Amino acid sequence: MIENSILRINKTGKKANVFELTFPSTQLVELAIHVGFDAIHLDGEHGTFSETDVDNICRIANGFGKSVTARVPDNSPYQINLYLDRGIQGIIGPHINSKDDAQKLVDACLFPGSGKRSWGGGRGTEFNDDAKIKETYQGKLNFSTWSNQNMLVIAQIESKDASENIDGILSVKGLSGITGGPNDFAASLGFPGEPDNKIRIEHTKKAEEKARKTGKVVYDDICNKLSIMDLMLKNARNFIIK
Repeated sequence: MIENSILRINKTGKKANVFELTFPSTQLVELAIHVGFDAIHLDGEHGTFSETDVDNICRIANGFGKSVTARVPDNSPYQINLYLDRGIQGIIGPHINSKDDAQKLVDACLFPGSGKRSWGGGRGTEFNDDAKIKETYQGKLNFSTWSNQNMLVIAQIESKDASENIDGILSVKGLSGITGGPNDFAASLGFPGEPDNKIRIEHTKKAEEKARKTGKVVYDDICNKLSIMDLMLKNARNFIIK
């Protein structure tokens, strides 16, 4: 495994530049790294990724020393573990609405004794290679600690319930921080189709302020994210218009 490239950049006082994919493409991963992106992010909730796709993308990115993070399709420990075992080093859990939801997310992402992550046999555990783990990390316990330190665990705050329960969510030890979901958040507040509604913006702002005060990160404070959809629907459209 590699040091989390997002956290490595953050330690220098800078945001990491992250390229987001909604569909599998190892070619785009290589091109993104070629032009200077620091990490790759996969939208597994709304994207189209099999575990084999995640494995191949992690293989390419890690080969260049870049981490891969993902928003998972759902927050079940089974699903999260499939992603982590491929080598994912950051999980965004969608629809985290309570302290209990946040605790379950942390438990699924972190090894004991910070969580309840299951030990697998993939890239995420150095393929369960005892010789490698002993040589590099001086044993599985040290590897687990190192892995936890290089894991981002982000709760997506995108509902009225989450906003009302934000103090409990932020109290969960091991949770790295939060991110938003403006469309679903606006809808839950009674403003469907209005992600820029002032009330939604205010709720998000308050959640982010509380996160910073409690020592949690706000995703937008640590990452600049550009998605393939942004490139095609915005940049490419501007090119066509011109």
